[in-house]
Amino acid sequence: MVLVTGGTGLVGAHLLLHLIENGENVKAIYRSKNNIHKTKSVFELYQKKALFEKINWIEADILDVPSLEDVFTGITQVYHCAALISFDPKDEEALRKTNIEGTANMVNFSLANNIQKFCFVSSIAALGDLAPHEKEITEETDWNPEKHHSDYAISKYGAEMEVWRGQQEGLDVIIVNPGVILGPPKLTPVFEQGSNEIYKKVSNGLSFYTLGSTGFVTIDDVVKITSELMKSEIKNERFTLIAENIIFKEILHTIADALKAKRATIHAKPVFMHFLWMADWLFSNLFFRRRSVTKATAKASYSKNLYSNEKIKTALGTVFSDVHHYIKSSSNY
Repeated sequence: MVLVTGGTGLVGAHLLLHLIENGENVKAIYRSKNNIHKTKSVFELYQKKALFEKINWIEADILDVPSLEDVFTGITQVYHCAALISFDPKDEEALRKTNIEGTANMVNFSLANNIQKFCFVSSIAALGDLAPHEKEITEETDWNPEKHHSDYAISKYGAEMEVWRGQQEGLDVIIVNPGVILGPPKLTPVFEQGSNEIYKKVSNGLSFYTLGSTGFVTIDDVVKITSELMKSEIKNERFTLIAENIIFKEILHTIADALKAKRATIHAKPVFMHFLWMADWLFSNLFFRRRSVTKATAKASYSKNLYSNEKIKTALGTVFSDVHHYIKSSSNY
């Protein structure tokens, strides 16, 4: 039997559907029954409602060690998808606790229960920093602790260190580092983080675009490749999962066209983004609200990072889906 954490999140819910469609017996943990409807919405979107009933749900929390005692009964493989995603500096402690301590707990229980293979869904945020002579970020690019990283990136990097610690103690592991994961726009009311937050902003009439770039990948590719890696003989490796490096202006325009929304027409230059995050910091402190734009997100909006997907293409012969086509076609679900 396979265990999936984060089964009520975008990745976890799609992974559950993919695994069940391929004949796997799955167990998923949840913290609140109210969140299970998110996973059910994914199954309903793809008209697979009957398969939803095959999930073996169990109440547990990756930060509550006693609640995990019975979770691993009968489990042979673990997909650890649970994580906190936030770029608000106020969430630093929560990020480190959930992403690092929570992962450590899952690794420890996997070791204690002789789990055959452990998969951790990380992020390209945890990959290294380019040296002056380098052009693309790969799985081998060194992490430079002297450079500024968001609290989220640090927490995912720390989580990876826990996974590698488990590997040194005898656990077979796989780490995947997806780029910005694009799911179906129709799930925007259900999942509010990641790509769905982008869909929401564009739908509401986003006016500004930037010329930075990053790696994007579809949710279908992420779950398919992750499953293939777990079924393969490959172990103790990490893989960058990105289909394309895309300029933000281009992806925003594709989303706007798919959602029949107005295209962003104003170029937000780096100096504007710098002013914006400082203004947002001021207003968030004056009016006690969560941050909308942080220093990390502002910097990311105009950074032009290029990520290489050659390793996964060589390992599995992967052919990634066209991101622009996916957005257009999935908006019609």
